[in-house]
Amino acid sequence: MKKFTGAVVPPRRYSTKKRQPTSADKQVGESLRAHRLAAGMSQGDLAKLLGVSFQQVQKYEKGVNRVGAGRLPQIAEIFGVPVGVFFKTTMDVWPGVATGSAIPANLVTDSATVRLLAAYSQITDRAIRRRLSELIECIADAARKDAKSKGR
Repeated sequence: MKKFTGAVVPPRRYSTKKRQPTSADKQVGESLRAHRLAAGMSQGDLAKLLGVSFQQVQKYEKGVNRVGAGRLPQIAEIFGVPVGVFFKTTMDVWPGVATGSAIPANLVTDSATVRLLAAYSQITDRAIRRRLSELIECIADAARKDAKSKGR
């Protein structure tokens, strides 16, 4: 009988595939971006406060790089929010002020959006809000038709 001298466990195989962002990575990134824009901060400003490059902040916001457990509390402290808000799908228009106006974090794409949503949330007259929404829908429809006619 021949003595077995090989490894008991087969050698481990490592995947060379690049890790794809998970839905949680994307959610944290969207929320991070929304909070940064609401604070009126650039990616470079946030990067300086965190001691990382602005490219790293870009990767966090896109969900390409995971925000580490040690970095997330730092970010939360900068924005003055609890860590848990980065896992929500909505954010408050005015953090720290009870307005009852939460918006989807993935809709906050730039600072103009933040200003528009914040201003809209302060309009209390329902008729004015409805008319304003109709106006914006008409403008968006006209822009869509214009882009279609130009072949974009």
